Amino acid sequence: MTEPVLKIFDIQRFSIHDGPGIRTTVFVNGCPLHCPWCSNPESQKGRTELMHFDRKCTRCGRCFRACPNGAISFSVEKGPVIDRSKCQRCGICARACLSDAMRMTGKEVTVDEVMAIVRRDRHYYEKSGGGMTVSGGEPFLQAEGLAALLKSAREEGIRTAIETTGNVAAESFQKAIGLVDTWLFDLKHADAQMLKEVTGGALSLIVENLKQALREKDSQVIVRVPVIPGFNFDEESLNGIFRLAFSSGASQIDLLPYHVLGKSKYAQLGREYTQEGEKGLDKKELIPFALIGQRMGLTITISGKDPASIGG
Repeated sequence: MTEPVLKIFDIQRFSIHDGPGIRTTVFVNGCPLHCPWCSNPESQKGRTELMHFDRKCTRCGRCFRACPNGAISFSVEKGPVIDRSKCQRCGICARACLSDAMRMTGKEVTVDEVMAIVRRDRHYYEKSGGGMTVSGGEPFLQAEGLAALLKSAREEGIRTAIETTGNVAAESFQKAIGLVDTWLFDLKHADAQMLKEVTGGALSLIVENLKQALREKDSQVIVRVPVIPGFNFDEESLNGIFRLAFSSGASQIDLLPYHVLGKSKYAQLGREYTQEGEKGLDKKELIPFALIGQRMGLTITISGKDPASIGG
């Protein structure tokens, strides 16, 4: 039998923002959406990507000389310039680079290889109530490998969480039912047209999968709302999201203030960052909206803030 595999771009240990307690977060490749504010753009295309870190570049020219496809031009002043249309993502330039300024992101790993890393911090999970989180990208685009990973963790007594856009086929979503302790379920907008135009998401599909997760009696569902200026950072939009979540059966909402921490990655990938806004939102700016949700009977947190501090 072929050993289950996953395409991933990172594994982050000692994470405290991706579910309860201390966690190891496995970031998988591939996403069905194209959110302009995405902080993990290297995951979007579901393949290995070449990233160039200009601040590390010593202008030695080794990458230019090594590239077999003529995809890199070079000058001492500007350094390497990558023609992405010619780049075959072979990784030869990255192997030639001595300063780690050229780097390939994304690789295929087995479930056993992932679990070997996850197991290292079992003691911290037990002490903090943490475990393993699978994030992305969108984990359900690799439903078979995802299910195998979740099952392996469960068999070893490690609690599981999954962060999902919900914008996946119902049959793929079903493969994780019964294997997840905590669902971190994105709900970005209640207006189907706005959601489709900006992110490519299908609201009806997302809501149906959310309801499926909420029917799981032994798991926790936290609806996560990235609050983005120009998209949903207004009373009408957030009120609509709260109502939709409440009518679907959700009771816990986590508001995630817009940030620009992933903006530099776009330049490293040779892409343009199209989301407007040079700075992130402060948590305090979301408190008035959190109070609206609380009045509906929802439990609202702001990026992990204690609900009792909202309005206190």
